[in-house]
Amino acid sequence: MANFKGHALPGSFFLIIGLWWSVKYPLKYFHQRGKKNKLDHLQQRLELIEATIKTLFSAIGILAEQFVPDGPHLHLYHENHWVKLMNWQHTTMYLFFGVSGIIDMLTLLIAHIPLGVDRLVLAMAVFIEGFLFYYHVHDRPPLDKHIHSLLLFALFGASISIALEVIFRDNIVLELFRTSILIFQGTWFWQIGFVLFPPFGTPEWDQNDMDNIMFITMCYCWHYLLALCIVALNYSLVYCNICQSEASLLSDCHQQLDRNCPAHSPKAWSPGVCSKDACVCQHWCHLWEQPHTNGLKQAARGLLFSRGPAAP
Repeated sequence: MANFKGHALPGSFFLIIGLWWSVKYPLKYFHQRGKKNKLDHLQQRLELIEATIKTLFSAIGILAEQFVPDGPHLHLYHENHWVKLMNWQHTTMYLFFGVSGIIDMLTLLIAHIPLGVDRLVLAMAVFIEGFLFYYHVHDRPPLDKHIHSLLLFALFGASISIALEVIFRDNIVLELFRTSILIFQGTWFWQIGFVLFPPFGTPEWDQNDMDNIMFITMCYCWHYLLALCIVALNYSLVYCNICQSEASLLSDCHQQLDRNCPAHSPKAWSPGVCSKDACVCQHWCHLWEQPHTNGLKQAARGLLFSRGPAAP
């Protein structure tokens, strides 16, 4: 849709998924640190919900592009003329993201699908979006052409990064980079809408003014800086929350040990002294016997995410 809503809609989709990823991936990273990279039941359910939402967003985008009042209504060629090819290009972009969402669901539901196919299809969807945008802005005013072309750098860079995730799966750096690009893409679609189709009766931009083109190029860098700040902030908030939760769990468990193990101390503890009446006490008393210096911290993380004592 060549209007403000046509850019705000995909921008909102990208922002919602990107903000969710900026919380999900730090949580997943801290949960799996020091463990095997295996999704537990709750994480699998969240991944399935995310894939369903991604597919639903794509379906909404396709319906919006096709069935708006001036849309093609599924007519591609009529009376010796192509019908609304711009809408069809947008539909194709949504279609590939919808396929990516379906592959995500199948990967979670069917065990024998090769690991990495979901990332490969997502990389392909992002590449297709950039490829279509490259041929999407010919014969447009300079500012219109420039503001869309800037997006190609992010799209092709993201496509390469996501393709690397096929090999380096669950790499937190690549995942956070992908997250920052998605948030950036969402904010940039909103920026395109405000520049090319100003809402609320604001004055239109002069699309032939080189100063406007220079400003938009600088603004492009600011948008990505904003996306990086959002990712860094959410990562820090997740880390601080987990640290506080771990400290609280450790404090509670020490109190349990004091109540159930009167003779307990880190230096002089004997298994025969503890009554081990409580499950928590039994679990933590066992940890005192372990030679690993970080055993308590790892177990606290297991308790935090599983809501129960981690397996010794």
